[in-house]
Amino acid sequence: MTGDGVPGTVLRRDEIPAGAPWSGKVAAGEVLRIVDLEGCQAADFLCYSAADPEERYHAANTLKAARTLGLGRGHVLYSDVARPMFTIIADTCGNHDTIGGCCSAPSNAMLYGVTDCPGCRENFLAGLAKFGLGRRDIVANINFFCRIPVHEQYQLSDTVFEASRSSPGAYVDLRAEMDALAVISNCPQVNNPCNEGDPTALEAVIWRPD
Repeated sequence: MTGDGVPGTVLRRDEIPAGAPWSGKVAAGEVLRIVDLEGCQAADFLCYSAADPEERYHAANTLKAARTLGLGRGHVLYSDVARPMFTIIADTCGNHDTIGGCCSAPSNAMLYGVTDCPGCRENFLAGLAKFGLGRRDIVANINFFCRIPVHEQYQLSDTVFEASRSSPGAYVDLRAEMDALAVISNCPQVNNPCNEGDPTALEAVIWRPD
């Protein structure tokens, strides 16, 4: 079937409820579209080679190739052995965060003094479990639709994360350059401004170009 606004055949479409995980396989040549349905919602993202999950997204290789801390259209997500995993082929938001990592119950306690407040790390664990992966497989991730401005002398703001500038319906299209496993955490964070204190739904669409 062809989806609204998707220039190809939709293979899978899922709404990701606020605060929930999502995971799936994306074959080489297919495209994963992540949609911020209501705007201002962070989408934490990790990816792995489907053939050998020990090969996975590598932030340092990606940043060295991109020569910027904020990713956007045309940038490539590289693995730890410097192979392309996904290419951002469309992007209606821009400047996606690569340094903030995922929130978690321990980091929420450390930074905000709150207890029993799970985050994206716990979502990643749930998504990774479907592929037989776990804690040792979590690495530094990308935060789509998320802002961490870096100021003069490499300083971060007091809150580190700032409110997203993504509009309702903003999306990124990630073309798989290898058979890949993708994991998304629809960020449940309410202790910093990244989701403006009100997490909302995302959509994940896997589609094949015609």
